[in-house]
Amino acid sequence: MRKWLKCGALALLCWTQEALAGTVLVVGDSISAAFGLETSQGWVHLLQERLVGADDSWRVVNASISGDTTSGGLARLDPLLEEYAPEVVILELGGNDGLRGQSPAQLKQNLAEMIDRSREAGAEVLLLGMRMPPNLGQRYTRAFAEAFDSLAAEKPVAYVPFLLEGVGGVAGMMQADGIHPTAEAQTQLLDTVWPVLEPLL
Repeated sequence: MRKWLKCGALALLCWTQEALAGTVLVVGDSISAAFGLETSQGWVHLLQERLVGADDSWRVVNASISGDTTSGGLARLDPLLEEYAPEVVILELGGNDGLRGQSPAQLKQNLAEMIDRSREAGAEVLLLGMRMPPNLGQRYTRAFAEAFDSLAAEKPVAYVPFLLEGVGGVAGMMQADGIHPTAEAQTQLLDTVWPVLEPLL
């Protein structure tokens, strides 16, 4: 009887672990927090819906905060990793660093540390890159882009070079501030992320 109970408990544990295949943790800024939109319109929520349609054992935790920087994300990453024990971490940070003219070298260092800590916690990592508008100057915009590109190559890590590809500067795809995507653009954001994310799941 005891042997049967032990086998039953083990089977239940295995079934529970299989039923809860994993967690995708998104650590981002306003782009992933759906700034100016209903949360349900954002690309992260659309990702959860797509995963439910394909495999409802995955859940998505959106830990994105509008205005956050790579320094802020690094400061709050460890508690998030401990609480959610994610299988996949999506890093969508750096845009606010750039808009504030902060050092691309420091941005790179912060993201590198976030990648290392996520991997140490057992997670796969997807890095979502950003680009700066040309009004910040060619030298800075080049250095900013290079920080992402070189980091992705050095680690190496799954990488989307520009999350706003096909969205930034496109009529109807950006809100009036010229920084945040519209509701209509959210599906495009997800479609940009999905081909790189799917192999990690």
